[in-house]
Amino acid sequence: MEIVAGALPSLLPKLAELLTGEYNLQKEVKGGIIFLQAELESMQGALEKIAKTPADKLDDQDKVWASKMKEMSYDIEDTIDTYMVRCKGREPVEQHGFKKAIDKMLKWFRQPKIRRKIATEIREIKSRVIEVHERRRRYEVSLGVDKPVTVDPRLFAQYTEVKELVGIDEARDELINKIFIEENKVPLKQGRIVSIVGFGGLGKTTLANAVYKKIRAKFDCYAFVSVSQTPDLKKLYNSLLYDLGKSINEKTLGERQLIEVLREFLEDKRYFVVVDDVWDISVWKMIRCALPDNDVGYTIITTTRISHVAEQAGGAYNMKPLSLNNSRKLLYRRIFGNGNKDNNEDIVKCPDDELAEVSDRILKKCAGVPLAIITMASLLACKARNKMEWYGVYNSISTGLENNLNVDNMRKILSFSYYELPCHLRACLLYLSMFPEDYEIEKDHLIRMWIGEGFIQCDKAEKSLFELGESYFNELINRSMIQPIHNADDMISSMIKPIDDMIIHNADDMISSCRVHDMVLDLIRSMSCEENFVTVLSNMRGTSPSNTIRRLSLQNGQESHVMDQATWGLQHARSVVIFPASVSLMPSLDCCRVLRVLDLKDCNLSQANSILKCLGNIHQLRYLGLCETGISQLPEEIGNLKLLQTLDVRDNHISRLPSSVVQLRKLMCLYIDWYTSAPDGIGNLTCLEQLSVLRIDDSTRNIVEELGQLIELRRLSIELDKWNDKLWECLCKLQKMQNLFITVSADWMPGSPGQCSIGGSDAWAPRHLRVFCALDSCWFSTLPAWVNPSLLLDLTKLYIDVRELHQADLEILGRLPALRFLSLKVDNKNLSIIRGFVVGAGAFPCLISCYFCQFVWPVVFQQGAMPRLRELVFRPFYLREARRIAYTDGILDLGLRNLPAMQDVQADLRCDGAGKEEAEQAKAALMHEAEMHPNLPLRDISLST
Repeated sequence: MEIVAGALPSLLPKLAELLTGEYNLQKEVKGGIIFLQAELESMQGALEKIAKTPADKLDDQDKVWASKMKEMSYDIEDTIDTYMVRCKGREPVEQHGFKKAIDKMLKWFRQPKIRRKIATEIREIKSRVIEVHERRRRYEVSLGVDKPVTVDPRLFAQYTEVKELVGIDEARDELINKIFIEENKVPLKQGRIVSIVGFGGLGKTTLANAVYKKIRAKFDCYAFVSVSQTPDLKKLYNSLLYDLGKSINEKTLGERQLIEVLREFLEDKRYFVVVDDVWDISVWKMIRCALPDNDVGYTIITTTRISHVAEQAGGAYNMKPLSLNNSRKLLYRRIFGNGNKDNNEDIVKCPDDELAEVSDRILKKCAGVPLAIITMASLLACKARNKMEWYGVYNSISTGLENNLNVDNMRKILSFSYYELPCHLRACLLYLSMFPEDYEIEKDHLIRMWIGEGFIQCDKAEKSLFELGESYFNELINRSMIQPIHNADDMISSMIKPIDDMIIHNADDMISSCRVHDMVLDLIRSMSCEENFVTVLSNMRGTSPSNTIRRLSLQNGQESHVMDQATWGLQHARSVVIFPASVSLMPSLDCCRVLRVLDLKDCNLSQANSILKCLGNIHQLRYLGLCETGISQLPEEIGNLKLLQTLDVRDNHISRLPSSVVQLRKLMCLYIDWYTSAPDGIGNLTCLEQLSVLRIDDSTRNIVEELGQLIELRRLSIELDKWNDKLWECLCKLQKMQNLFITVSADWMPGSPGQCSIGGSDAWAPRHLRVFCALDSCWFSTLPAWVNPSLLLDLTKLYIDVRELHQADLEILGRLPALRFLSLKVDNKNLSIIRGFVVGAGAFPCLISCYFCQFVWPVVFQQGAMPRLRELVFRPFYLREARRIAYTDGILDLGLRNLPAMQDVQADLRCDGAGKEEAEQAKAALMHEAEMHPNLPLRDISLST
């Protein structure tokens, strides 16, 4: 079953909350809720069992029952949520005096009516639950007939001839080189383990099999075994023994005895074993027990879709997609036959020019995944060879409706990963069908939407919902279900970004966004459509809206969609996401009474005042995305959204937030622009975890003290017009702070760095800090005391300007255990501090990018320093001072050869008194030093006077 449990994970805690005294329920109602709790908990357990079974192996009655239960759970939660809001009441914003007293009296009179209504609804819900259960029991049929056993389509990869494969030779030889690297220098008796990891359908089994066939003759014995998701270890050990050539009486031995037999048999043999399709590290460890280290040597290859399994097994080898050229070879060979020779051309051409463009479009969707290319080839081979027929296939790729065995096999292979997902991740993955193909989905944006939908339920007090969501996101990446998009490692480019841009791109993490492979998107869209999880309307294809829309994604506008708009029923919609191309189809929000997530990012709402006005009536709203919508103000009614958790109004023309914003006591994330002023009372938002960008000037100076009340803050960005010494006092109260960005507007400054010195920070002890960034004339006089390697165990990024820096300070920075990005700007030249700097062995163990700015003397790197550094920048680099420290036998020598991972060196050479000839020689020497580096780093070395 595709959907695990509908709304049950979020519904059950709400039923428990209803039983508290706050709601003052009648005895009958409490009894009904207690019944529902017990019944729904049992149903949740049954649904989770059903969810572990692939849909094609599931009994039809179980499918119907699970679907009914899912829909019913949504309806029950909508009823409970509506009651909870009405019972607590909603104080209209800005009410005073007599009107407030009247509203309070009316609320008191309404309470009995509300309680009677929920009593009636609970009775109806109870009857409905009983009826669903009884109906299933009435029509339960057991014929004792087993479901047909299907063949695992991955088995075909083990019996594919190498001559049929494309691009396998290069990958095979690369992997063999990895196994036998420096064969003459390293004794062959040394054991080796290589773990092939990659996306489903990428060809991991095929590659392992090609290597296996190529090198197995070099070993005394060899075996190829498949593990699968639910392995029978006893059977697996017997398969190993059979392949290795050891005969035993398998019926008499248990697992422990089989392990002992294997270990004894392999103890003095040079063996080669392929362990295919490992899903769980604990299973791998059990298999590894049977494969001993010995004095003769061995090679083990594993394949897995899960990154952390590969890393723990050892020797991770990331499977690469096919190049465009090899993708073309595979497609054309499958369609046009082996008679279509490649003739060793650099660029493979389509045998039919008319089909070249459309075939490249199809290959772009396949993204180098051999399984996808072969599947598309099987579809195209059955079509006439004309452009219109092939475009018909291209346009229907994501529908997954073709009645084709290869399409079915491809989806089965992809679905193995889906059904292996834990229950809590399935809804999170299916929610990605809300986004168009090739869409770059921001990580923070996605996690906040998951939270708004209720997919993330906190199980540990020490973890926030967002942190739990991050672990979900990372797990989907580890399982190859989504493709990570890494922030550029080029720290220099990030330095010129405005501070709010840096926050948006999640500077504490290399992974800022993700994409969904088209074939995975096809799978989850099909599942979402089948289960009425998401309704998608796009220009290429769409899922037909059912009578009950739970989630709506409007991606492009079409006339047919306009005609169908009148039939849309959004009174049950929980998410509505509208993309700019379909803004003309924006439905009325008046009927969206249970809406939790509304994202209108990039849609032009500058003339849509009616839409903004009705926002205050969507009382269940948790996520409101209005980024870059052209609005100039928010309505005061925004304060009615008592359950709102995320408010994003970046990149608009809003000069000031309405005063009612401070009534949003559930708000966890507030995104605003640096020029948008926040009202007094921001300290009331005690659930805030992320606040950016908060502007503090003369009109909002008292907000600094209110910050100290936001003890849940984890990410904070502040824009100051001048330094405020009270800031550190407030920050000391924020013990959960992880990311802190401070910038001071330089508009009022004459330009001297000394005019904005940051002091008073010695009492700050940020134990959870991951990112610290102080930009735009924010200078510390010396390295602050809180920059302490024993305190900042999680600090990954540090952007800091220090007026006076000494060698001991650089050594302190070098001991920060997790630091990956460093921007360090100093003012030693103006202070006439003439000393050199040396980065010693073991310093900066995790640093990837380093930016040294305004260093008077060059920095020299000793062997063992910065072992992971890929990018190094000096701006500027003073030649006159370099002569005194960085020259060896008259030649400029920074020790760049001692930085083994270096890929990019940039330097801005300043003559500063040096002669032109000397300057040119220094530039040539630095260029030569970079050129001599084994990684041939890119060089951007300029010379100025």
